[in-house]
Amino acid sequence: MPSFDALPVAVIGAGPVGLAAAAHLIRRGLPVKVYEAGATVAANVKDWGHVRLFSPWEYNTDTAARALLQAHGWQEPPGKAMPTGSDLYEAYLKPLAATPAMAAVIETGVTVKAITRQGADKVLSKGRDTKPFVLAVSSGNGTIRRDLAQAVIDASGTWTVPNPLGAGGIPAEGEAEHTRHIAYGIPDVLGRDRAAYEGKTTLVVGAGHSAANVLLDLAKMAERDPATSIVWATRGANLMRVYGGGSADQLPARGELGSRLRALVDSRRVTPVSGFSVVRVRAAGDQVIVEGETANGLREVGPVDRIVVSTGQRPDLTLTRELRLDLDPWLESSKALGPLIDPNLHSCGSVPPHGHRDLAHPEPGFYTVGIKSYGRAPTFLMLTGYEQVRSVVAAIAGDLVAADDVHLVLPETGVCTTNIPADGVAAYSGCCGGPVPAQVDACCVADAEAKAAGRSGCGCGTKAPEKVAEPAGCC
Repeated sequence: MPSFDALPVAVIGAGPVGLAAAAHLIRRGLPVKVYEAGATVAANVKDWGHVRLFSPWEYNTDTAARALLQAHGWQEPPGKAMPTGSDLYEAYLKPLAATPAMAAVIETGVTVKAITRQGADKVLSKGRDTKPFVLAVSSGNGTIRRDLAQAVIDASGTWTVPNPLGAGGIPAEGEAEHTRHIAYGIPDVLGRDRAAYEGKTTLVVGAGHSAANVLLDLAKMAERDPATSIVWATRGANLMRVYGGGSADQLPARGELGSRLRALVDSRRVTPVSGFSVVRVRAAGDQVIVEGETANGLREVGPVDRIVVSTGQRPDLTLTRELRLDLDPWLESSKALGPLIDPNLHSCGSVPPHGHRDLAHPEPGFYTVGIKSYGRAPTFLMLTGYEQVRSVVAAIAGDLVAADDVHLVLPETGVCTTNIPADGVAAYSGCCGGPVPAQVDACCVADAEAKAAGRSGCGCGTKAPEKVAEPAGCC
Protein backbone atom coordinates (compact mmCIF):
# COMPACT_ATOMS: atom_id res chain seq x y z
CA MET A 1 0.00 0.00 0.00
CA PRO A 2 1.31 3.53 -0.79
CA SER A 3 2.33 5.72 2.13
CA PHE A 4 -0.45 7.83 3.66
CA ASP A 5 0.88 11.10 2.14
CA ALA A 6 1.16 9.51 -1.30
CA LEU A 7 -2.54 8.70 -1.37
CA PRO A 8 -4.75 11.12 -3.30
CA VAL A 9 -7.18 13.59 -1.86
CA ALA A 10 -10.56 12.30 -3.03
CA VAL A 11 -12.95 14.92 -4.43
CA ILE A 12 -16.52 13.68 -4.77
CA GLY A 13 -18.37 15.53 -7.51
CA ALA A 14 -17.05 17.25 -10.65
CA GLY A 15 -19.34 20.25 -10.57
CA PRO A 16 -18.10 23.83 -10.31
CA VAL A 17 -16.96 23.53 -6.68
CA GLY A 18 -15.51 20.04 -7.03
CA LEU A 19 -13.46 21.05 -10.07
CA ALA A 20 -12.30 24.17 -8.22
CA ALA A 21 -11.12 21.96 -5.35
CA ALA A 22 -9.20 19.81 -7.81
CA ALA A 23 -7.63 22.90 -9.40
CA HIS A 24 -6.39 24.14 -6.01
CA LEU A 25 -5.00 20.69 -5.17
CA ILE A 26 -3.19 20.56 -8.53
CA ARG A 27 -1.76 24.04 -8.00
CA ARG A 28 -0.37 22.94 -4.62
CA GLY A 29 1.12 19.76 -6.06
CA LEU A 30 -1.09 17.42 -4.04
CA PRO A 31 -2.29 14.12 -5.52
CA VAL A 32 -6.00 14.21 -6.33
CA LYS A 33 -8.72 11.93 -7.66
CA VAL A 34 -12.12 13.32 -8.75
CA TYR A 35 -15.20 11.07 -8.86
CA GLU A 36 -18.22 12.11 -10.95
CA ALA A 37 -21.41 10.04 -11.09
CA GLY A 38 -22.58 11.60 -14.36
CA ALA A 39 -21.47 10.68 -17.84
CA THR A 40 -19.65 14.02 -18.09
CA VAL A 41 -18.34 16.55 -15.62
CA ALA A 42 -20.94 18.95 -14.26
CA ALA A 43 -23.79 16.61 -15.17
CA ASN A 44 -26.11 18.38 -12.73
CA VAL A 45 -25.30 21.78 -14.24
CA LYS A 46 -26.19 20.41 -17.67
CA ASP A 47 -29.53 19.29 -16.26
CA TRP A 48 -30.47 22.91 -15.53
CA GLY A 49 -28.59 24.28 -18.52
CA HIS A 50 -31.61 26.21 -19.77
CA VAL A 51 -31.65 28.40 -16.63
CA ARG A 52 -29.87 31.75 -16.63
CA LEU A 53 -27.93 32.48 -13.46
CA PHE A 54 -28.71 35.73 -11.68
CA SER A 55 -25.03 36.13 -10.78
CA PRO A 56 -22.54 37.27 -13.48
CA TRP A 57 -19.43 35.43 -14.67
CA GLU A 58 -17.22 37.24 -12.14
CA TYR A 59 -19.02 35.37 -9.34
CA ASN A 60 -18.99 31.99 -11.07
CA THR A 61 -15.34 31.17 -11.77
CA ASP A 62 -12.58 30.17 -9.38
CA THR A 63 -9.09 31.69 -9.21
CA ALA A 64 -7.09 28.44 -9.42
CA ALA A 65 -9.36 27.12 -12.17
CA ARG A 66 -8.94 30.34 -14.18
CA ALA A 67 -5.16 30.14 -13.86
CA LEU A 68 -5.18 26.54 -15.10
CA LEU A 69 -7.37 27.48 -18.06
CA GLN A 70 -5.40 30.60 -18.95
CA ALA A 71 -2.22 28.55 -19.11
CA HIS A 72 -3.88 26.75 -22.04
CA GLY A 73 -5.07 29.86 -23.88
CA TRP A 74 -8.55 30.16 -22.41
CA GLN A 75 -10.38 33.43 -23.02
CA GLU A 76 -12.41 34.47 -19.99
CA PRO A 77 -16.03 35.50 -20.69
CA PRO A 78 -17.02 39.12 -19.92
CA GLY A 79 -17.25 39.45 -16.14
CA LYS A 80 -20.60 41.27 -16.06
CA ALA A 81 -22.39 38.92 -18.45
CA MET A 82 -24.75 36.39 -16.89
CA PRO A 83 -24.36 32.82 -18.16
CA THR A 84 -26.93 30.08 -18.44
CA GLY A 85 -26.09 26.69 -17.01
CA SER A 86 -25.18 25.58 -20.54
CA ASP A 87 -22.87 28.59 -20.93
CA LEU A 88 -21.19 27.74 -17.65
CA TYR A 89 -20.59 24.20 -18.84
CA GLU A 90 -19.49 24.93 -22.40
CA ALA A 91 -17.35 28.03 -21.76
CA TYR A 92 -15.83 27.12 -18.40
CA LEU A 93 -16.37 23.68 -16.88
CA LYS A 94 -15.92 21.56 -20.01
CA PRO A 95 -12.64 23.23 -21.07
CA LEU A 96 -11.43 23.16 -17.46
CA ALA A 97 -11.97 19.40 -17.27
CA ALA A 98 -10.18 18.99 -20.60
CA THR A 99 -6.91 20.57 -19.45
CA PRO A 100 -4.25 17.83 -19.25
CA ALA A 101 -3.71 18.09 -15.50
CA MET A 102 -7.42 17.90 -14.80
CA ALA A 103 -8.29 15.24 -17.37
CA ALA A 104 -5.71 12.93 -15.81
CA VAL A 105 -7.46 12.88 -12.42
CA ILE A 106 -11.19 12.87 -13.30
CA GLU A 107 -13.22 9.68 -13.56
CA THR A 108 -16.82 9.96 -14.78
CA GLY A 109 -19.62 7.43 -14.61
CA VAL A 110 -18.67 6.27 -11.10
CA THR A 111 -20.59 6.68 -7.87
CA VAL A 112 -19.09 6.79 -4.41
CA LYS A 113 -21.52 4.70 -2.40
CA ALA A 114 -19.95 4.98 1.04
CA ILE A 115 -16.90 6.31 2.89
CA THR A 116 -15.22 4.80 5.93
CA ARG A 117 -11.79 4.43 7.54
CA GLN A 118 -9.65 1.45 6.71
CA GLY A 119 -10.42 -1.23 9.28
CA ALA A 120 -12.48 1.11 11.48
CA ASP A 121 -16.17 1.85 11.67
CA LYS A 122 -17.34 5.10 13.28
CA VAL A 123 -17.32 3.58 16.79
CA LEU A 124 -13.54 3.04 16.93
CA SER A 125 -11.53 6.01 18.24
CA LYS A 126 -7.96 4.78 18.70
CA GLY A 127 -5.61 5.79 15.86
CA ARG A 128 -8.47 6.86 13.67
CA ASP A 129 -6.64 9.82 12.11
CA THR A 130 -3.77 7.59 10.95
CA LYS A 131 -5.99 5.27 8.94
CA PRO A 132 -6.70 6.06 5.26
CA PHE A 133 -10.21 6.73 4.06
CA VAL A 134 -11.81 3.92 2.08
CA LEU A 135 -14.26 4.84 -0.69
CA ALA A 136 -16.68 2.20 -1.95
CA VAL A 137 -16.88 3.06 -5.67
CA SER A 138 -19.43 1.67 -8.12
CA SER A 139 -19.03 1.94 -11.89
CA GLY A 140 -22.55 0.73 -12.60
CA ASN A 141 -21.68 -2.84 -13.58
CA GLY A 142 -22.63 -4.31 -10.24
CA THR A 143 -19.12 -4.40 -8.82
CA ILE A 144 -17.77 -2.27 -6.00
CA ARG A 145 -14.11 -1.40 -5.74
CA ARG A 146 -12.34 0.15 -2.76
CA ASP A 147 -10.16 3.22 -3.27
CA LEU A 148 -7.94 4.72 -0.58
CA ALA A 149 -7.50 8.44 0.11
CA GLN A 150 -5.60 10.61 2.60
CA ALA A 151 -8.45 13.14 2.78
CA VAL A 152 -11.94 13.55 1.33
CA ILE A 153 -13.65 16.68 0.02
CA ASP A 154 -17.35 16.00 -0.49
CA ALA A 155 -18.63 18.36 -3.20
CA SER A 156 -21.37 16.03 -4.37
CA GLY A 157 -24.09 18.65 -4.00
CA THR A 158 -27.80 18.10 -3.41
CA TRP A 159 -29.36 18.40 -6.88
CA THR A 160 -30.24 14.72 -7.22
CA VAL A 161 -31.99 14.57 -3.83
CA PRO A 162 -35.02 16.89 -4.15
CA ASN A 163 -37.29 17.62 -1.25
CA PRO A 164 -40.66 15.91 -1.60
CA LEU A 165 -43.99 17.54 -2.41
CA GLY A 166 -45.22 16.83 1.11
CA ALA A 167 -44.86 19.88 3.32
CA GLY A 168 -43.73 17.88 6.34
CA GLY A 169 -40.53 16.71 4.70
CA ILE A 170 -41.84 13.29 3.74
CA PRO A 171 -43.70 12.41 0.52
CA ALA A 172 -47.32 13.45 0.37
CA GLU A 173 -49.91 10.72 0.35
CA GLY A 174 -50.25 9.58 -3.27
CA GLU A 175 -47.04 11.34 -4.38
CA ALA A 176 -45.30 8.11 -5.36
CA GLU A 177 -48.39 6.76 -7.16
CA HIS A 178 -48.72 9.87 -9.34
CA THR A 179 -45.10 10.45 -10.37
CA ARG A 180 -46.06 10.64 -14.06
CA HIS A 181 -47.75 13.97 -13.27
CA ILE A 182 -44.85 15.31 -11.19
CA ALA A 183 -41.49 16.92 -12.03
CA TYR A 184 -38.89 18.07 -9.50
CA GLY A 185 -36.51 21.01 -9.72
CA ILE A 186 -36.56 23.22 -12.83
CA PRO A 187 -37.96 21.40 -15.87
CA ASP A 188 -37.12 22.85 -19.28
CA VAL A 189 -40.65 24.12 -19.90
CA LEU A 190 -39.79 26.04 -23.09
CA GLY A 191 -37.43 23.40 -24.46
CA ARG A 192 -37.10 19.65 -24.10
CA ASP A 193 -40.13 19.32 -21.76
CA ARG A 194 -42.44 21.65 -23.71
CA ALA A 195 -44.97 19.01 -24.76
CA ALA A 196 -45.72 18.11 -21.16
CA TYR A 197 -46.79 21.68 -20.28
CA GLU A 198 -48.12 23.42 -23.38
CA GLY A 199 -51.86 23.93 -23.18
CA LYS A 200 -51.99 22.27 -19.77
CA THR A 201 -52.74 23.39 -16.22
CA THR A 202 -49.62 23.29 -14.05
CA LEU A 203 -49.30 23.69 -10.31
CA VAL A 204 -45.88 24.98 -9.21
CA VAL A 205 -45.05 24.37 -5.55
CA GLY A 206 -42.22 26.31 -3.92
CA ALA A 207 -41.13 29.78 -2.89
CA GLY A 208 -37.54 30.12 -4.13
CA HIS A 209 -35.66 31.07 -7.25
CA SER A 210 -36.27 27.67 -8.86
CA ALA A 211 -40.04 28.11 -8.59
CA ALA A 212 -39.75 31.67 -9.92
CA ASN A 213 -37.87 30.49 -13.02
CA VAL A 214 -40.49 27.82 -13.75
CA LEU A 215 -43.36 30.27 -13.28
CA LEU A 216 -41.79 32.84 -15.60
CA ASP A 217 -41.19 30.21 -18.29
CA LEU A 218 -44.77 28.98 -18.02
CA ALA A 219 -45.99 32.56 -18.35
CA LYS A 220 -44.02 32.93 -21.59
CA MET A 221 -45.64 29.75 -22.84
CA ALA A 222 -49.09 31.05 -21.88
CA GLU A 223 -48.51 34.19 -23.98
CA ARG A 224 -48.47 32.00 -27.08
CA ASP A 225 -50.96 29.41 -25.90
CA PRO A 226 -53.72 30.88 -23.70
CA ALA A 227 -54.87 27.35 -22.82
CA THR A 228 -51.77 27.11 -20.61
CA SER A 229 -52.87 27.80 -17.03
CA ILE A 230 -50.62 28.37 -14.01
CA VAL A 231 -51.26 27.94 -10.28
CA TRP A 232 -48.58 28.74 -7.70
CA ALA A 233 -48.71 27.26 -4.19
CA THR A 234 -46.51 28.37 -1.32
CA ARG A 235 -46.33 27.18 2.25
CA GLY A 236 -45.84 30.71 3.57
CA ALA A 237 -48.79 33.08 3.72
CA ASN A 238 -46.86 36.27 2.93
CA LEU A 239 -44.92 36.62 -0.31
CA MET A 240 -42.80 39.69 0.54
CA ARG A 241 -39.62 37.69 1.02
CA VAL A 242 -40.31 35.60 -2.09
CA TYR A 243 -40.57 38.73 -4.22
CA GLY A 244 -37.16 39.84 -2.93
CA GLY A 245 -35.52 43.21 -2.63
CA GLY A 246 -36.15 44.46 -6.16
CA SER A 247 -33.79 47.29 -7.04
CA ALA A 248 -32.18 47.06 -3.58
CA ASP A 249 -30.76 43.64 -4.41
CA GLN A 250 -27.01 43.86 -5.04
CA LEU A 251 -27.46 41.28 -7.81
CA PRO A 252 -29.84 43.16 -10.13
CA ALA A 253 -30.95 40.05 -12.00
CA ARG A 254 -31.93 38.37 -8.75
CA GLY A 255 -33.96 41.41 -7.75
CA GLU A 256 -35.58 41.53 -11.18
CA LEU A 257 -36.58 37.87 -10.89
CA GLY A 258 -38.74 38.64 -7.86
CA SER A 259 -40.13 41.80 -9.39
CA ARG A 260 -41.19 39.97 -12.56
CA LEU A 261 -42.81 37.25 -10.47
CA ARG A 262 -44.78 39.82 -8.52
CA ALA A 263 -45.95 41.41 -11.77
CA LEU A 264 -47.27 38.03 -12.94
CA VAL A 265 -49.35 37.65 -9.79
CA ASP A 266 -50.57 41.26 -9.84
CA SER A 267 -51.68 40.86 -13.46
CA ARG A 268 -53.49 37.60 -12.58
CA ARG A 269 -51.50 35.60 -15.11
CA VAL A 270 -50.58 33.31 -12.21
CA THR A 271 -53.06 32.21 -9.56
CA PRO A 272 -51.38 32.23 -6.13
CA VAL A 273 -52.39 29.87 -3.34
CA SER A 274 -50.49 30.89 -0.22
CA GLY A 275 -50.44 29.31 3.23
CA PHE A 276 -50.88 25.89 1.58
CA SER A 277 -49.10 22.79 2.95
CA VAL A 278 -49.48 19.80 0.65
CA VAL A 279 -50.59 16.57 2.30
CA ARG A 280 -52.20 14.50 -0.48
CA VAL A 281 -52.39 13.89 -4.25
CA ARG A 282 -55.31 11.99 -5.73
CA ALA A 283 -56.49 11.09 -9.20
CA ALA A 284 -59.19 13.02 -11.04
CA GLY A 285 -59.57 11.23 -14.36
CA ASP A 286 -56.44 11.97 -16.41
CA GLN A 287 -55.52 14.78 -14.00
CA VAL A 288 -54.78 15.05 -10.29
CA ILE A 289 -56.10 17.08 -7.38
CA VAL A 290 -53.75 18.31 -4.67
CA GLU A 291 -55.00 18.64 -1.11
CA GLY A 292 -53.31 20.87 1.45
CA GLU A 293 -53.69 22.15 4.95
CA THR A 294 -54.43 25.87 5.37
CA ALA A 295 -55.27 28.11 8.29
CA ASN A 296 -58.93 27.43 7.49
CA GLY A 297 -58.66 23.67 7.16
CA LEU A 298 -58.16 21.41 4.14
CA ARG A 299 -58.29 22.95 0.67
CA GLU A 300 -58.16 21.39 -2.79
CA VAL A 301 -56.23 22.73 -5.78
CA GLY A 302 -57.03 21.36 -9.20
CA PRO A 303 -57.61 19.37 -11.15
CA VAL A 304 -54.21 19.97 -12.74
CA ASP A 305 -52.25 18.17 -15.43
CA ARG A 306 -48.76 18.72 -14.04
CA ILE A 307 -47.13 19.45 -10.69
CA VAL A 308 -43.68 21.02 -10.52
CA VAL A 309 -42.07 20.54 -7.12
CA SER A 310 -39.52 23.34 -6.68
CA THR A 311 -39.09 22.98 -2.94
CA GLY A 312 -35.32 22.70 -2.80
CA GLN A 313 -33.00 19.80 -2.15
CA ARG A 314 -31.42 18.03 0.79
CA PRO A 315 -28.03 16.35 1.36
CA ASP A 316 -27.63 12.60 0.96
CA LEU A 317 -26.31 11.52 4.35
CA THR A 318 -26.11 7.78 3.58
CA LEU A 319 -22.73 8.36 1.92
CA THR A 320 -21.10 9.30 5.22
CA ARG A 321 -22.90 7.07 7.68
CA GLU A 322 -19.63 5.49 8.90
CA LEU A 323 -17.90 8.85 9.43
CA ARG A 324 -18.05 11.09 12.47
CA LEU A 325 -19.98 14.15 11.34
CA ASP A 326 -21.15 17.12 13.38
CA LEU A 327 -24.28 18.45 11.66
CA ASP A 328 -26.70 21.22 12.44
CA PRO A 329 -29.73 19.37 13.86
CA TRP A 330 -32.30 20.91 11.52
CA LEU A 331 -30.44 22.20 8.45
CA GLU A 332 -28.08 19.19 8.17
CA SER A 333 -25.35 21.67 7.26
CA SER A 334 -21.98 21.66 8.92
CA LYS A 335 -22.81 22.60 12.49
CA ALA A 336 -20.74 25.78 12.65
CA LEU A 337 -22.57 27.20 9.62
CA GLY A 338 -26.08 26.44 10.80
CA PRO A 339 -26.73 29.59 12.88
CA LEU A 340 -25.25 31.77 10.12
CA ILE A 341 -27.46 30.53 7.29
CA ASP A 342 -30.68 29.46 9.02
CA PRO A 343 -33.53 30.80 6.81
CA ASN A 344 -35.69 31.10 9.92
CA LEU A 345 -33.32 33.82 11.12
CA HIS A 346 -31.58 35.29 8.06
CA SER A 347 -32.67 36.49 4.66
CA CYS A 348 -30.10 39.13 3.72
CA GLY A 349 -28.04 36.71 1.63
CA SER A 350 -24.84 37.66 3.45
CA VAL A 351 -22.79 34.94 5.12
CA PRO A 352 -19.76 35.73 7.27
CA PRO A 353 -16.40 34.54 5.89
CA HIS A 354 -15.89 30.87 6.68
CA GLY A 355 -13.32 28.27 5.75
CA HIS A 356 -11.83 24.95 6.76
CA ARG A 357 -12.51 25.30 10.48
CA ASP A 358 -16.24 25.84 9.92
CA LEU A 359 -16.46 23.07 7.33
CA ALA A 360 -14.51 20.40 9.20
CA HIS A 361 -16.09 17.56 11.13
CA PRO A 362 -14.85 15.42 14.04
CA GLU A 363 -13.59 13.07 11.30
CA PRO A 364 -10.05 14.40 10.61
CA GLY A 365 -9.42 15.07 6.94
CA PHE A 366 -13.07 15.04 5.87
CA TYR A 367 -14.76 18.24 4.62
CA THR A 368 -18.19 18.97 3.17
CA VAL A 369 -18.08 21.89 0.72
CA GLY A 370 -20.33 23.60 -1.80
CA ILE A 371 -24.07 23.62 -1.53
CA LYS A 372 -24.01 20.37 0.46
CA SER A 373 -22.19 22.21 3.26
CA TYR A 374 -25.35 24.33 3.61
CA GLY A 375 -27.56 21.27 4.04
CA ARG A 376 -31.16 22.35 3.48
CA ALA A 377 -30.48 26.09 3.55
CA PRO A 378 -31.37 27.77 0.23
CA THR A 379 -28.99 30.72 -0.02
CA PHE A 380 -25.78 29.29 -1.51
CA LEU A 381 -23.73 31.10 -4.19
CA MET A 382 -20.88 29.49 -6.15
CA LEU A 383 -18.52 32.20 -4.96
CA THR A 384 -18.96 30.83 -1.44
CA GLY A 385 -17.92 27.35 -2.56
CA TYR A 386 -14.80 28.64 -4.28
CA GLU A 387 -13.56 30.34 -1.13
CA GLN A 388 -14.46 27.25 0.88
CA VAL A 389 -12.27 24.94 -1.21
CA ARG A 390 -9.40 27.41 -1.35
CA SER A 391 -9.29 27.38 2.45
CA VAL A 392 -9.84 23.63 2.77
CA VAL A 393 -7.09 22.73 0.30
CA ALA A 394 -4.67 25.08 2.04
CA ALA A 395 -5.45 23.32 5.33
CA ILE A 396 -4.89 19.88 3.80
CA ALA A 397 -1.57 21.15 2.46
CA GLY A 398 -0.60 22.29 5.96
CA ASP A 399 -0.66 26.00 5.08
CA LEU A 400 -2.80 27.18 7.97
CA VAL A 401 -1.90 30.83 7.45
CA ALA A 402 -3.54 30.77 4.02
CA ALA A 403 -6.31 28.47 5.21
CA ASP A 404 -7.32 30.87 7.97
CA ASP A 405 -7.06 33.98 5.79
CA VAL A 406 -10.64 33.76 4.58
CA HIS A 407 -12.32 36.53 2.62
CA LEU A 408 -15.94 36.38 1.51
CA VAL A 409 -18.19 39.29 0.61
CA LEU A 410 -21.52 38.26 -0.88
CA PRO A 411 -24.05 40.50 -2.64
CA GLU A 412 -27.00 41.08 -0.32
CA THR A 413 -30.59 40.46 -1.34
CA GLY A 414 -32.00 43.75 -0.08
CA VAL A 415 -34.53 41.80 2.00
CA CYS A 416 -33.46 41.55 5.62
CA THR A 417 -36.67 40.67 7.42
CA THR A 418 -37.86 37.82 9.58
CA ASN A 419 -41.25 36.93 11.03
CA ILE A 420 -43.14 38.97 8.42
CA PRO A 421 -46.74 39.26 9.62
CA ALA A 422 -49.74 38.91 7.37
CA ASP A 423 -50.34 42.67 7.19
CA GLY A 424 -47.00 43.17 5.46
CA VAL A 425 -45.56 45.35 8.24
CA ALA A 426 -42.13 43.92 8.84
CA ALA A 427 -40.14 43.50 12.03
CA TYR A 428 -36.62 44.01 10.82
CA SER A 429 -33.95 41.82 12.38
CA GLY A 430 -30.95 42.73 10.27
CA CYS A 431 -29.61 45.42 7.99
CA CYS A 432 -28.24 45.79 4.52
CA GLY A 433 -25.71 48.16 3.07
CA GLY A 434 -22.78 47.68 5.43
CA PRO A 435 -21.62 49.68 8.44
CA VAL A 436 -22.74 53.27 8.88
CA PRO A 437 -20.22 56.10 9.41
CA ALA A 438 -19.32 56.52 13.08
CA GLN A 439 -20.78 60.04 13.33
CA VAL A 440 -24.28 58.85 12.35
CA ASP A 441 -26.63 57.53 15.02
CA ALA A 442 -27.67 54.33 13.24
CA CYS A 443 -26.63 50.70 13.12
CA CYS A 444 -25.91 50.47 9.40
CA VAL A 445 -26.48 52.20 6.07
CA ALA A 446 -30.05 50.93 5.62
CA ASP A 447 -30.95 52.06 9.13
CA ALA A 448 -29.49 55.52 8.49
CA GLU A 449 -31.44 55.87 5.26
CA ALA A 450 -34.65 54.73 6.94
CA LYS A 451 -34.25 57.29 9.72
CA ALA A 452 -33.42 60.03 7.23
CA ALA A 453 -36.71 59.25 5.50
CA GLY A 454 -38.58 59.57 8.78
CA ARG A 455 -39.02 55.89 9.44
CA SER A 456 -37.97 53.88 12.48
CA GLY A 457 -36.17 50.59 12.24
CA CYS A 458 -33.89 49.15 9.63
CA GLY A 459 -35.69 49.86 6.36
CA CYS A 460 -33.78 47.55 4.04
CA GLY A 461 -34.91 47.88 0.46
CA THR A 462 -36.15 50.82 -1.52
CA LYS A 463 -39.80 49.85 -1.08
CA ALA A 464 -39.85 49.04 2.61
CA PRO A 465 -43.15 49.72 4.40
CA GLU A 466 -43.68 53.32 5.49
CA LYS A 467 -44.25 52.14 9.05
CA VAL A 468 -42.06 49.42 10.41
CA ALA A 469 -41.58 48.01 13.85
CA GLU A 470 -38.43 48.73 15.81
CA PRO A 471 -35.64 46.33 14.84
CA ALA A 472 -35.42 43.07 16.73
CA GLY A 473 -31.66 42.88 16.42
CA CYS A 474 -30.47 45.37 13.83
CA CYS A 475 -26.96 44.40 12.68
